[in-house]
Amino acid sequence: MRDRNPYSATILIYCEDKQGIIASVTDFIQEHDGNIIYLDQYVDTEENTFFMRIEWELENFIISTDKIDTLFKEGLAKKFKMNYRLYFSDEKLRMAVFVSKLPHCLFDILARTQSGEWPVEIPLIISNHEDLRPVAEKFGIDYHCFPVNPDNKKEQEEKEIALLKEKQIDFIVLARYMQVLTDDFIKQYPENIINIHHSFLPAFPGAKPYHSAYKRGVKIIGATSHYVTAELDEGPIIEQDVARVTHNDSVKDLIRKGRDLEKIVLSRAILSHFKRKTLVYKNRTIVFS
Repeated sequence: MRDRNPYSATILIYCEDKQGIIASVTDFIQEHDGNIIYLDQYVDTEENTFFMRIEWELENFIISTDKIDTLFKEGLAKKFKMNYRLYFSDEKLRMAVFVSKLPHCLFDILARTQSGEWPVEIPLIISNHEDLRPVAEKFGIDYHCFPVNPDNKKEQEEKEIALLKEKQIDFIVLARYMQVLTDDFIKQYPENIINIHHSFLPAFPGAKPYHSAYKRGVKIIGATSHYVTAELDEGPIIEQDVARVTHNDSVKDLIRKGRDLEKIVLSRAILSHFKRKTLVYKNRTIVFS
Protein backbone atom coordinates (compact mmCIF):
# COMPACT_ATOMS: atom_id res chain seq x y z
CA MET A 1 0.00 0.00 0.00
CA ARG A 2 1.30 3.47 -0.94
CA ASP A 3 2.30 5.71 1.97
CA ARG A 4 -0.45 8.27 2.55
CA ASN A 5 2.16 10.86 3.54
CA PRO A 6 5.12 10.22 1.24
CA TYR A 7 8.31 12.24 1.46
CA SER A 8 7.73 14.90 -1.15
CA ALA A 9 8.77 18.22 -2.62
CA THR A 10 6.46 21.12 -3.48
CA ILE A 11 7.10 24.06 -5.76
CA LEU A 12 4.92 27.18 -5.86
CA ILE A 13 5.36 29.15 -9.08
CA TYR A 14 4.20 32.37 -10.68
CA CYS A 15 5.42 34.04 -13.85
CA GLU A 16 4.23 35.54 -17.12
CA ASP A 17 1.86 33.12 -18.81
CA LYS A 18 3.57 31.37 -21.71
CA GLN A 19 3.01 28.21 -23.70
CA GLY A 20 4.71 25.08 -22.41
CA ILE A 21 5.17 25.86 -18.72
CA ILE A 22 3.17 22.91 -17.38
CA ALA A 23 4.73 20.48 -19.85
CA SER A 24 8.24 21.68 -19.03
CA VAL A 25 7.78 21.39 -15.26
CA THR A 26 6.14 17.97 -15.41
CA ASP A 27 8.83 16.75 -17.83
CA PHE A 28 11.53 17.93 -15.41
CA ILE A 29 9.98 15.80 -12.66
CA GLN A 30 9.22 12.78 -14.83
CA GLU A 31 12.66 12.71 -16.46
CA HIS A 32 14.22 12.39 -13.01
CA ASP A 33 11.86 9.61 -11.88
CA GLY A 34 9.58 11.73 -9.74
CA ASN A 35 5.96 10.73 -9.23
CA ILE A 36 3.59 13.72 -9.30
CA ILE A 37 0.94 13.50 -6.59
CA TYR A 38 -0.60 16.98 -6.88
CA LEU A 39 -0.88 19.61 -9.60
CA ASP A 40 -3.05 22.71 -9.67
CA GLN A 41 -2.67 25.77 -11.86
CA TYR A 42 -4.44 29.04 -12.54
CA VAL A 43 -4.04 31.82 -15.09
CA ASP A 44 -4.99 35.41 -14.27
CA THR A 45 -5.95 36.59 -17.73
CA GLU A 46 -6.09 40.26 -16.71
CA GLU A 47 -2.53 40.17 -15.37
CA ASN A 48 -1.37 37.54 -17.91
CA THR A 49 0.17 35.70 -14.98
CA PHE A 50 0.50 31.94 -14.50
CA PHE A 51 0.31 30.29 -11.07
CA MET A 52 1.02 26.68 -10.19
CA ARG A 53 1.49 24.36 -7.25
CA ILE A 54 3.06 20.99 -7.96
CA GLU A 55 4.07 18.26 -5.52
CA TRP A 56 5.93 15.03 -6.22
CA GLU A 57 7.31 12.06 -4.33
CA LEU A 58 11.04 11.99 -3.68
CA GLU A 59 11.45 8.27 -2.95
CA ASN A 60 12.84 7.45 -6.41
CA PHE A 61 13.76 10.96 -7.52
CA ILE A 62 17.31 10.81 -8.83
CA ILE A 63 18.23 14.42 -7.99
CA SER A 64 19.35 14.84 -4.37
CA THR A 65 17.34 17.33 -2.32
CA ASP A 66 20.30 19.70 -1.94
CA LYS A 67 20.56 20.05 -5.74
CA ILE A 68 16.89 20.36 -6.78
CA ASP A 69 16.77 24.11 -6.21
CA THR A 70 19.94 24.80 -8.21
CA LEU A 71 18.94 22.63 -11.18
CA PHE A 72 15.41 24.00 -11.28
CA LYS A 73 16.67 27.59 -11.05
CA GLU A 74 19.31 27.20 -13.75
CA GLY A 75 16.93 25.40 -16.08
CA LEU A 76 13.22 26.18 -15.96
CA ALA A 77 13.19 29.21 -13.68
CA LYS A 78 15.57 31.15 -15.89
CA LYS A 79 13.88 30.02 -19.08
CA PHE A 80 10.42 31.19 -18.02
CA LYS A 81 11.56 33.95 -15.62
CA MET A 82 9.74 32.25 -12.76
CA ASN A 83 9.27 33.38 -9.21
CA TYR A 84 9.18 30.19 -7.19
CA ARG A 85 9.57 28.63 -3.76
CA LEU A 86 10.65 25.08 -3.04
CA TYR A 87 9.56 23.17 0.07
CA PHE A 88 10.06 19.66 1.46
CA SER A 89 7.44 17.72 3.40
CA ASP A 90 9.79 16.80 6.26
CA GLU A 91 10.17 20.47 7.23
CA LYS A 92 8.13 20.79 10.44
CA LEU A 93 7.19 24.44 10.87
CA ARG A 94 7.47 26.24 14.20
CA MET A 95 4.53 28.50 15.00
CA ALA A 96 4.21 31.22 17.63
CA VAL A 97 0.74 32.18 18.85
CA PHE A 98 -0.04 35.73 19.97
CA VAL A 99 -3.08 36.21 22.22
CA SER A 100 -4.68 38.81 24.48
CA LYS A 101 -7.65 37.77 26.62
CA LEU A 102 -10.04 35.76 24.43
CA PRO A 103 -9.23 32.01 24.54
CA HIS A 104 -11.45 30.41 21.89
CA CYS A 105 -8.99 30.48 18.97
CA LEU A 106 -6.07 29.52 21.21
CA PHE A 107 -7.86 26.45 22.57
CA ASP A 108 -8.75 25.35 19.03
CA ILE A 109 -5.15 25.72 17.81
CA LEU A 110 -3.69 23.86 20.78
CA ALA A 111 -6.20 21.03 20.47
CA ARG A 112 -5.40 20.54 16.77
CA THR A 113 -1.65 20.52 17.31
CA GLN A 114 -1.51 18.35 20.42
CA SER A 115 -3.96 15.80 18.99
CA GLY A 116 -1.60 15.28 16.05
CA GLU A 117 -3.98 16.79 13.50
CA TRP A 118 -1.42 19.47 12.62
CA PRO A 119 2.27 18.57 12.17
CA VAL A 120 3.51 21.88 13.55
CA GLU A 121 5.36 22.84 16.71
CA ILE A 122 4.34 25.63 19.10
CA PRO A 123 7.39 26.51 21.19
CA LEU A 124 5.81 29.56 22.79
CA ILE A 125 2.76 31.76 23.28
CA ILE A 126 3.15 35.54 23.52
CA SER A 127 0.61 37.90 25.07
CA ASN A 128 0.15 41.43 26.29
CA HIS A 129 -1.87 40.13 29.27
CA GLU A 130 -1.47 37.41 31.89
CA ASP A 131 -5.03 36.08 31.49
CA LEU A 132 -4.26 33.04 29.32
CA ARG A 133 -1.12 31.85 31.10
CA PRO A 134 -3.08 28.97 32.77
CA VAL A 135 -4.07 27.71 29.30
CA ALA A 136 -0.45 27.63 28.16
CA GLU A 137 0.61 25.88 31.36
CA LYS A 138 -2.14 23.30 30.93
CA PHE A 139 -0.72 22.40 27.51
CA GLY A 140 2.91 22.63 28.65
CA ILE A 141 3.87 25.56 26.43
CA ASP A 142 6.08 28.50 27.43
CA TYR A 143 4.09 31.70 27.97
CA HIS A 144 5.69 35.13 27.68
CA CYS A 145 3.89 38.31 28.68
CA PHE A 146 4.90 41.66 27.21
CA PRO A 147 2.53 44.39 28.45
CA VAL A 148 2.25 47.05 25.74
CA ASN A 149 1.52 50.76 25.97
CA PRO A 150 2.30 53.69 23.65
CA ASP A 151 5.52 54.45 25.51
CA ASN A 152 7.08 50.95 25.46
CA LYS A 153 5.66 49.43 22.25
CA LYS A 154 8.91 49.61 20.26
CA GLU A 155 10.97 48.22 23.13
CA GLN A 156 8.54 45.35 23.77
CA GLU A 157 8.38 44.40 20.11
CA GLU A 158 12.17 44.27 19.94
CA LYS A 159 12.13 41.83 22.86
CA GLU A 160 9.44 39.75 21.15
CA ILE A 161 11.38 39.63 17.88
CA ALA A 162 14.54 38.55 19.70
CA LEU A 163 12.61 35.76 21.41
CA LEU A 164 11.02 34.63 18.13
CA LYS A 165 14.43 34.50 16.44
CA GLU A 166 15.90 32.60 19.40
CA LYS A 167 13.11 30.00 19.15
CA GLN A 168 13.51 29.80 15.35
CA ILE A 169 9.88 30.64 14.68
CA ASP A 170 8.74 30.20 11.07
CA PHE A 171 5.35 31.89 11.23
CA ILE A 172 3.05 33.70 13.65
CA VAL A 173 -0.69 33.41 14.30
CA LEU A 174 -2.55 36.30 15.88
CA ALA A 175 -5.27 34.38 17.72
CA ARG A 176 -7.34 37.43 18.67
CA TYR A 177 -4.27 39.43 19.66
CA MET A 178 -5.65 42.90 20.27
CA GLN A 179 -2.56 44.92 19.40
CA VAL A 180 -1.55 46.47 16.09
CA LEU A 181 1.91 45.33 15.03
CA THR A 182 4.33 47.97 13.80
CA ASP A 183 5.76 47.98 10.28
CA ASP A 184 9.19 47.06 11.67
CA PHE A 185 7.76 43.94 13.28
CA ILE A 186 5.82 42.90 10.17
CA LYS A 187 8.93 43.24 8.00
CA GLN A 188 10.58 40.48 10.06
CA TYR A 189 7.95 37.95 8.95
CA PRO A 190 6.56 38.96 5.53
CA GLU A 191 3.66 36.73 4.45
CA ASN A 192 4.15 34.74 7.64
CA ILE A 193 1.81 36.49 10.10
CA ILE A 194 -1.81 35.33 10.02
CA ASN A 195 -4.63 37.32 11.60
CA ILE A 196 -8.31 36.62 12.28
CA HIS A 197 -11.17 39.05 12.83
CA HIS A 198 -14.89 39.40 12.32
CA SER A 199 -16.02 40.54 8.89
CA PHE A 200 -17.96 43.57 10.09
CA LEU A 201 -14.93 45.75 9.46
CA PRO A 202 -15.16 48.58 8.65
CA ALA A 203 -18.97 48.82 9.00
CA PHE A 204 -19.00 48.12 12.75
CA PRO A 205 -15.65 49.14 14.24
CA GLY A 206 -14.89 49.44 17.93
CA ALA A 207 -14.88 47.17 20.94
CA LYS A 208 -18.45 45.86 20.57
CA PRO A 209 -19.13 45.19 16.87
CA TYR A 210 -21.70 42.45 17.56
CA HIS A 211 -23.76 44.83 19.68
CA SER A 212 -23.74 47.36 16.83
CA ALA A 213 -24.60 44.64 14.30
CA TYR A 214 -27.48 43.42 16.47
CA LYS A 215 -28.95 46.92 16.63
CA ARG A 216 -28.81 47.13 12.82
CA GLY A 217 -30.53 43.76 12.45
CA VAL A 218 -27.85 42.11 10.35
CA LYS A 219 -28.71 38.84 8.65
CA ILE A 220 -25.18 37.55 8.04
CA ILE A 221 -22.07 37.56 10.20
CA GLY A 222 -18.64 36.51 9.04
CA ALA A 223 -14.96 36.01 9.77
CA THR A 224 -11.84 36.76 7.72
CA SER A 225 -8.31 35.44 8.04
CA HIS A 226 -5.52 37.21 6.18
CA TYR A 227 -1.80 37.83 6.07
CA VAL A 228 -0.75 40.89 8.04
CA THR A 229 0.64 43.87 6.16
CA ALA A 230 1.41 47.47 7.06
CA GLU A 231 -2.13 48.44 5.98
CA LEU A 232 -4.36 47.54 8.93
CA ASP A 233 -6.71 44.61 8.16
CA GLU A 234 -6.09 44.97 4.42
CA GLY A 235 -3.59 42.14 3.89
CA PRO A 236 -4.09 39.33 1.36
CA ILE A 237 -7.11 37.25 2.37
CA ILE A 238 -6.56 33.52 2.93
CA GLU A 239 -9.96 32.32 4.14
CA GLN A 240 -13.48 33.66 4.83
CA ASP A 241 -16.84 32.26 5.85
CA VAL A 242 -20.27 33.45 6.93
CA ALA A 243 -23.22 32.32 9.04
CA ARG A 244 -26.82 33.45 8.81
CA VAL A 245 -28.52 35.04 11.80
CA THR A 246 -32.12 36.10 12.39
CA HIS A 247 -34.15 38.39 14.61
CA ASN A 248 -34.39 35.48 17.07
CA ASP A 249 -30.64 35.64 17.75
CA SER A 250 -29.54 37.64 20.77
CA VAL A 251 -26.25 39.51 21.05
CA LYS A 252 -24.88 36.48 22.89
CA ASP A 253 -25.94 34.24 19.99
CA LEU A 254 -24.15 36.52 17.52
CA ILE A 255 -20.99 36.48 19.62
CA ARG A 256 -21.11 32.66 19.97
CA LYS A 257 -21.66 32.11 16.25
CA GLY A 258 -18.99 34.67 15.45
CA ARG A 259 -16.40 32.98 17.65
CA ASP A 260 -17.23 29.60 16.14
CA LEU A 261 -16.61 31.10 12.71
CA GLU A 262 -13.36 32.69 13.82
CA LYS A 263 -12.04 29.33 15.03
CA ILE A 264 -12.84 27.43 11.84
CA VAL A 265 -11.76 30.21 9.46
CA LEU A 266 -8.46 30.68 11.28
CA SER A 267 -7.83 26.93 11.35
CA ARG A 268 -8.42 26.69 7.59
CA ALA A 269 -6.02 29.55 6.96
CA ILE A 270 -3.31 27.98 9.14
CA LEU A 271 -3.79 24.64 7.39
CA SER A 272 -3.43 26.23 3.94
CA HIS A 273 -0.30 28.04 5.08
CA PHE A 274 1.63 25.12 6.53
CA LYS A 275 0.55 22.79 3.70
CA ARG A 276 2.14 25.32 1.32
CA LYS A 277 -1.09 26.02 -0.55
CA THR A 278 -0.98 29.81 -0.45
CA LEU A 279 0.79 32.07 -2.93
CA VAL A 280 0.71 35.84 -2.46
CA TYR A 281 0.74 37.98 -5.59
CA LYS A 282 0.50 41.74 -5.11
CA ASN A 283 -2.27 42.03 -2.49
CA ARG A 284 -4.13 38.88 -3.49
CA THR A 285 -3.71 35.34 -2.25
CA ILE A 286 -3.98 32.36 -4.57
CA VAL A 287 -5.15 29.46 -2.37
CA PHE A 288 -4.77 26.14 -4.15
CA SER A 289 -7.30 23.38 -3.51
